[in-house]
Amino acid sequence: MKVQDTLQLLEGDGAKTLFGRLYGENAVALNVARYQDVVRKFEKEFGDREVLLFSSPGRTEISGNHTDHNHGKVLAGSINLDCVGVAAKNQSDKVNIISETFNQRFTVDLNYLEPSEKKAGTLDLVRGLLKGFLESGYEIGGFDAYITSNVISAAGVSSSAAFEMLLCSMLNTFFNEGRMDTVAYAHIGKFAENKYWNKASGLLDQMACAVGGLITIDFFEPQTPVVEKIAFDFSSQNHSLIIVNTGKGHADLSADYSSVPYEMKKIAEYFGKEFCSEITEQDVIDNLAKVREYAGDRSVMRALHFFEENKRVEAEVAALKEGRFEDFLSNITASGNSSWKWLQNCYTTSDVQEQGISIALALTELFIADKQRGACRIHGGGFAGVIMAMLPNELVDEYVAYIEKALGEGNAYRMSIRPYGAICVNEVMG
Repeated sequence: MKVQDTLQLLEGDGAKTLFGRLYGENAVALNVARYQDVVRKFEKEFGDREVLLFSSPGRTEISGNHTDHNHGKVLAGSINLDCVGVAAKNQSDKVNIISETFNQRFTVDLNYLEPSEKKAGTLDLVRGLLKGFLESGYEIGGFDAYITSNVISAAGVSSSAAFEMLLCSMLNTFFNEGRMDTVAYAHIGKFAENKYWNKASGLLDQMACAVGGLITIDFFEPQTPVVEKIAFDFSSQNHSLIIVNTGKGHADLSADYSSVPYEMKKIAEYFGKEFCSEITEQDVIDNLAKVREYAGDRSVMRALHFFEENKRVEAEVAALKEGRFEDFLSNITASGNSSWKWLQNCYTTSDVQEQGISIALALTELFIADKQRGACRIHGGGFAGVIMAMLPNELVDEYVAYIEKALGEGNAYRMSIRPYGAICVNEVMG
């Protein structure tokens, strides 16, 4: 479909219906204009071509903090912030990408897919994705893409995974006849981050962005994780999910992030295993003195968090299915307390005077204690970034004013769970 036809398609009822589901009815017109703007910019850069539209959401981690990398359980959802791209095959061995949001433009040669010495940056990530496709037995080819994103960067809602899954959707649609599933997307994204970024990430971010909706995932068998969609609408309980951006930390947090999976795996290593999912909490308790000596005390605390967090995910899923919303909120609070006290990922020990996450949680806990309603917890990898609050709708405006007065305007985001993950928009409208 050429550019003018695509612009007309975006004016149609199919687009408006889909955008209502993706972004909410009050944001349809805004997003029609947003997509049309990206289409026009693609045409300006690459010419009038047969183009397709793509979208991939950010994600919210509702529970299961730092469990995926040790093959645990999570509860997560795709959100109404997304990466949007317009793309076309170019019949070459080059991938040309313009990222409007980050003011980047670069070309990847399909004949050279090795990472740079630094193993950092968007260029390396794209090379890693393309290499991941080849190593997984899938096809790649040249294409041009113009991409924009409103997924908050460096804030725990997976802006990088949203970008990764967007490109996976393009490559699947253009060169693999749409035969790939979202698990394949996620493993390729993980490969790119592990091998081309030196980031010890699991599969949570990619799975939540790729699958879409409210989902629970059991990663015990990581090659074939068990994914279940949960039919639950938070708005039916008159509650909203709020993400609060506390600001990016000034320290390099790579070591902090990597220490969490490493220390959990150190506990498993004592028992001759690789991941905490292969041992039990009772194993650790029964051998506590020797485990402490072998792996250290913080490692023990993080492993105990892993076991208890898995139980909380199960309890939260059951509570949502059975309509016990207050029990669900209680477990959200317990999850947040465990992350703060047991997992210990609310601030970096390299600079204990920088505690944006802790400040935001403390203020939110004071607000919730005063109102006697709601729940909050750290969100995502931790150490800096964002927190999550679940609050009654009638308290949201008051809370946003309260928290932004303390942390700065524009730092609180009211989220909704969208039903679609990474998609070719044309196909879903069709």
